[in-house]
Amino acid sequence: MKISLTIILTGIISSLNAADWPNWQGPNYNGISSETEWDPDKIGNLIWKEQVGVGFAGVSVSEGRLYTLGHDGKRRDGSETVYCFDAKTGKKIWSDTYKAELLPNLHEGGPTATPTVHLGKVYTLGKDGKFKSYNAKNGKKLWERDLLKDSAMQKPAEWGFAGSPLIVGEMIVVEAAHTIAYSLGEGEMIWKSERFKPAYASPVLFNFGGKDLLITLKTEGLVILEARNGKTVTINEWKTRFSTNATTPIVIDNKVFISTGYGRGCGLYTFDGKRLKEVYSNKAISNHMANCIVIDGHLYGISGNTHGVEKKELICMEFETGKVKWKEGGFGCGTVTAADGKLIVFSERGELAVGAASPKKFESLAREQVNRGRCWTVPVLSNGIIYTRNASGNLVAVGVGKGF
Repeated sequence: MKISLTIILTGIISSLNAADWPNWQGPNYNGISSETEWDPDKIGNLIWKEQVGVGFAGVSVSEGRLYTLGHDGKRRDGSETVYCFDAKTGKKIWSDTYKAELLPNLHEGGPTATPTVHLGKVYTLGKDGKFKSYNAKNGKKLWERDLLKDSAMQKPAEWGFAGSPLIVGEMIVVEAAHTIAYSLGEGEMIWKSERFKPAYASPVLFNFGGKDLLITLKTEGLVILEARNGKTVTINEWKTRFSTNATTPIVIDNKVFISTGYGRGCGLYTFDGKRLKEVYSNKAISNHMANCIVIDGHLYGISGNTHGVEKKELICMEFETGKVKWKEGGFGCGTVTAADGKLIVFSERGELAVGAASPKKFESLAREQVNRGRCWTVPVLSNGIIYTRNASGNLVAVGVGKGF
């Protein structure tokens, strides 16, 4: 009997603590938390903070533990560290340190991929391609792969590896010059796609017509692959200046939305099983690194580049039509998540702002300065705590749920 990988994935999601955040974009892979009992007025309630090193990696939270990565900041002979903390107290449970490059090109450098936690194991991808599997409880290393070696490639352009690992049934998929699938248990390579120019996006699993597919953003554009063997289904050109495609495609039913920086803008496509067909493209939203989220048929996201001349604004736009509903400045190149019908916006300079997710206007319910410095990492709301970090590695936990 054939069982869809997406059915397996759905079963895994339903078995998790609904408020955990075990991977990039959360348990439902949409950037939205399932939290309902949290109080925006508590966003200034700092409960702990820790130093995790230079980088932009997000946090993952599972079974009371938090995972992330950071770099010691040394330009020569530097090291990366994988951290595991108690999610409520910030007490370090375990860590693993290994040699890695900083790659501080036009930013501080350091790792950027978010750890993936699955069935008692955590999978991490470092800046220069060290792909590792650990026992999530005690940090025992289970296996390790070198993506540079497996792909016979140099590091992707100037910024290293950035895409977060994705669970696909009994495989884990990562982005390099090839998209590569490894076995969860032993880390054996199962397949790798044809070679593309590497970019910085994370892959997405979706199902069309009963077939499990992967979509990812390479330098050439949107690529759709068969999930079982990595065979190319279609390629749709989407090129930007400086080869900086970094955002994760958004797939809803048979529609695919993508937005990238440097004035390239955004586009919506329909997929018919063989190819992508454009519905619209415009420059209304130009995500540089952080993704949009979709709530009730509307996209919410930050537009504008970190080093560009475009206005940096939080924008609400109709998903189906590309029509802009409102714009709100003041967040720089910040990031957006959401929970319980509310937007949680984290500004580039460390301010949290909460507002109703409404297509009418952005009306702030609460604002608080919770971090400092350059803040490009998406905040995470999990089990009553909002986690933020800055580029230098200041990890801050804010208690917004019951009991905090």
